[in-house]
Amino acid sequence: MTRQTALTTILDDLQAELEKQGLWSAHPPAPSAFESQTPFFADTMDFSEWLQWVFVARFRAMMDANAPLPGSCDVAPMAEEALKEMEQDVSEIISLLKAFDEHF
Repeated sequence: MTRQTALTTILDDLQAELEKQGLWSAHPPAPSAFESQTPFFADTMDFSEWLQWVFVARFRAMMDANAPLPGSCDVAPMAEEALKEMEQDVSEIISLLKAFDEHF
């Protein structure tokens, strides 16, 4: 399995898990939310929104365009912190993000 195939599979699984947990939205945040200069857009989006509208969307776009991927990715620790108060079982989301990070 190529790196891109593995990453695409993880993104697909991440989307499915976010949907299962009720954390995937049909409506994007306001355009101004995407102008944030704060890491993970923490001042304008919930972490699950950032995962959907920034992380998943940007990685899919980069891979679709065969653009170079970042040299590193370390989003799982932020997920552990940002999602720790969630009522939903987010363990699979965190596991998927750890698997994603391991490809960098």
